[in-house]
Amino acid sequence: MDKQLLDKIMRQVSKPARYMGNEYNMVEKNRSEVLINFAFAFPDVYEVGMSHLGMKILYHLINDRDDSYCERVFAPWIDMEEKMRQHGIPLFSLETKTPVSEFDLLGFTLQHEMSYTNVLNMLDLAGIPLYAAERNKEGSGRNDFPFIIVGGPCAYNMEPLADFVDLAALGEGEELIGELLNWYGKWKCSGESRMAFLEGAAQIPGIYVPMFYDVSYHDDGRIAGIRSNNQAAPERVKKRIIMDMDKAYYPGKMIVPFMDIVHDRIMLEIFRGCTRGCRFCQAGMIYRPVRERSLDKLLEQAEKLVESTGYEEISLTSLSSSDYSRLEDLARQLMNRYKDSCIGLSLPSLRLDSFEKDFLEEMQKVRKTSLTFAPEAGTQRLRDVINKGVTEEDLINTVTDALSSGWSGIKLYFMIGLPTETEEDLQGIADMSRLVRKIYYSMDREKRPKNLKVTVSTSSFVPKPFTPFQWVPQDTMDKLGEKQDFLRNAIRGKEVTYNWNDPEASFLEAVLARGDRRLGRIILSAWKKGARFDSWSEQFNMEAWKKAFEEEGIDPAFYSHRQREKDEIFPWDHIDIGVTKEFLWREWQKALREEITPDCRVYCSGCGVMRLGEGICR
Repeated sequence: MDKQLLDKIMRQVSKPARYMGNEYNMVEKNRSEVLINFAFAFPDVYEVGMSHLGMKILYHLINDRDDSYCERVFAPWIDMEEKMRQHGIPLFSLETKTPVSEFDLLGFTLQHEMSYTNVLNMLDLAGIPLYAAERNKEGSGRNDFPFIIVGGPCAYNMEPLADFVDLAALGEGEELIGELLNWYGKWKCSGESRMAFLEGAAQIPGIYVPMFYDVSYHDDGRIAGIRSNNQAAPERVKKRIIMDMDKAYYPGKMIVPFMDIVHDRIMLEIFRGCTRGCRFCQAGMIYRPVRERSLDKLLEQAEKLVESTGYEEISLTSLSSSDYSRLEDLARQLMNRYKDSCIGLSLPSLRLDSFEKDFLEEMQKVRKTSLTFAPEAGTQRLRDVINKGVTEEDLINTVTDALSSGWSGIKLYFMIGLPTETEEDLQGIADMSRLVRKIYYSMDREKRPKNLKVTVSTSSFVPKPFTPFQWVPQDTMDKLGEKQDFLRNAIRGKEVTYNWNDPEASFLEAVLARGDRRLGRIILSAWKKGARFDSWSEQFNMEAWKKAFEEEGIDPAFYSHRQREKDEIFPWDHIDIGVTKEFLWREWQKALREEITPDCRVYCSGCGVMRLGEGICR
């Protein structure tokens, strides 16, 4: 790597800090003195990837091993990629500026389906053959290329990327990555073939090797069967979970970037899993069961991170932070401990039915920010369909308390295109925004905060694997556009802002989310036509995808707009997340009947995750 040339190029691109490294708390090791060199790749720009908690955890976990060195890799932005290709600079790591092709293992975290073309682009920039079969063919040198690993929520159905990936790590990685590195170290010293490594890895619980499975199809395109073709590979791969969150690894320090990132604060993970059972939510299903960290452990971790980072904000992260059993105790102790240091507290995942006025006032003692809530649907009927479990009364009470406590910013998140949605449900979204304004103006002028700001945001519903809505079709792009037009006209008021997303992007996300291996050639074709950074609106190139589908003779509507039958085999049916397919079907039928399923903390609904024997299900 010509570092002088690299320095020169970085002065010619936007945000050069993306490529510099050398941040506070970055880990430095001598690559030649470790057995295993691991590149942790995030298929998006630095400021997005550095906000990801999983990367922070696994980066320091791997680097705490004496035999391993983990370095970070991010997708270069368009201007940097152009310079790199122009000057023949391969994709490199931040820590040592080493070409990615020289690592032992290259692990991508798949947080979003719209990052798939970036994965291919990064492999190509690194000079690594895209297809796993080419990297692992007989006669290939065992150390010619790194093994390509994927993890994260999209790894649960990574079938569209199956041809490009060597193995997937399913579930929580703190224990799994250690077992995989242990096996890799033994294999590296053994002199055995690349195939021997994959066969050994496939025997580690939670490791899925796509090439060890054959998929057959019916004439109409539906999957006929998924079978293991290697004795080392189980018929079904079960996800991994951490048994005891207090014993789970959590770093005492985190890298502090030189530039602003999306979530530039201490991230304190208070628990994993969710018991609410929202029927649209994939995370709520794949991350079950709920397992909490103790109050004492969280206070200990917060103290270490405040001291080691200098951050001025602590975010209590989880899928539904307000469901933490000791939340008020934790929040009050943190605020009391750090109020003199002006360290703020944020709660990113709030429910309308979980806050009292005195708690909101306590939060305001440190720093005034906006409150974010997600009613998800505009009417009680549709909230029952999706099992949201909050009411308009919850909204009235919480907004009233928030405004009287000094909060002037209220953000409301909804989805459009949900199953059984009607125009009345859409009107309900607009009515909720008016309700917030009505509450505000009904208060005494002296008691209400100044400058009310209400932000209403809608995203388009995308059916996801491992949810009760995995059987349902998505609304067409035209239909979603009509619903957005309706809301643009219905949501009014100078204090109210309405934000929405691109229906074309939601359509493509739906295609990829429930896609199978046949979509691999679509992703490759779209990438060759210029698709990359598809989650960025200014870069999204729908024409490239349309041409790819047309040239390959695949109808994307087969994946996005088709109603599935109860017994259809899905591309992900050989993956076991603990929650059973039978439970998900029962929940879909209850949705059609507009029936609520109680919170798991109140009543066990028999989802199947009890088989894992951990969390509240013990």
